[in-house]
Amino acid sequence: MLRRFLRRRGALAGLLVVLLLFVLAFAGPHVTHWSYTDIDYTALRAKPSGEHWFGTNRIGQDVFAQTVRGLQKSLLVGLLVGVVATALASVVGACAGYFGGWTDRALMFLVDLLLVFPGFLIIAIVAPRLKAAGWLAFVGLLALFAWMVTSRVVRAMTLSLREREFVRAARYTGVGPLRIIWRHILPNVASFLVIDATIAVGGAVMSETALSYFGFGIQSPDVSLGTLIADYTGSAVTYPWMFFFPAGLLVVFVLAVNLIGDGLRDAFDPTSSRHGAARRARDARPRGRRRPLTRKARSTAHDA
Repeated sequence: MLRRFLRRRGALAGLLVVLLLFVLAFAGPHVTHWSYTDIDYTALRAKPSGEHWFGTNRIGQDVFAQTVRGLQKSLLVGLLVGVVATALASVVGACAGYFGGWTDRALMFLVDLLLVFPGFLIIAIVAPRLKAAGWLAFVGLLALFAWMVTSRVVRAMTLSLREREFVRAARYTGVGPLRIIWRHILPNVASFLVIDATIAVGGAVMSETALSYFGFGIQSPDVSLGTLIADYTGSAVTYPWMFFFPAGLLVVFVLAVNLIGDGLRDAFDPTSSRHGAARRARDARPRGRRRPLTRKARSTAHDA
């Protein structure tokens, strides 16, 4: 799987971009003497320069310092939401599929109930009231409405895995159900969970950006890519450096995560790769030139 992943240049490029963005987010505040809250009253709406690498905004705050702070916050939110939502989906789906009966019915009723609720609207109403709890409460709200579809897929995979011979053997030898889920069920759905977690990180960053854009996400004085894009949308034409730096980093990150997800999908499941399909079609072709049949061979084939 590692060799298949390393052969995908797009996936490697996406992985490199994501690593560079993490380095920029967490090392960027230490390479500039400006904080994201500092104000330079001598440089209002200043263009990018040696003093302010990304320029300044309307009140003199350094755009580079604000951008790396917003990138850091968005990456943390996306990573935590992806991990928490995938872990919750794996536990609920595996338990529902393995135990069956009333456990399955109760858990799937909870999943259906959460799917009916308008998650975006609920988060928009509840998030401002949790301002005192900090951004971790916002992460919990996003994760709460991001795991239901994945849990249904894990449940369906568990229903087929629990009838396999190695699961039956473990059950007949007295291994407990939770140990079977941990050692036999979840490792066999790990490929799907890794891919889903990777894509969920990008989706969480987009959700955080959308909610912060409308004022329901990260609250002031802290910043994220969503709050920066919302604040500087009106200056996109007149002062483009305020808008395009945070918006560009958001686009680059989401594209890089999607490339990694495609690479992981092809690494775990080579039958989904376009190159694998082309290779199988090429191998199925007859090798060498076909010699014409002799008159005696044609006559024998005709009689047969």
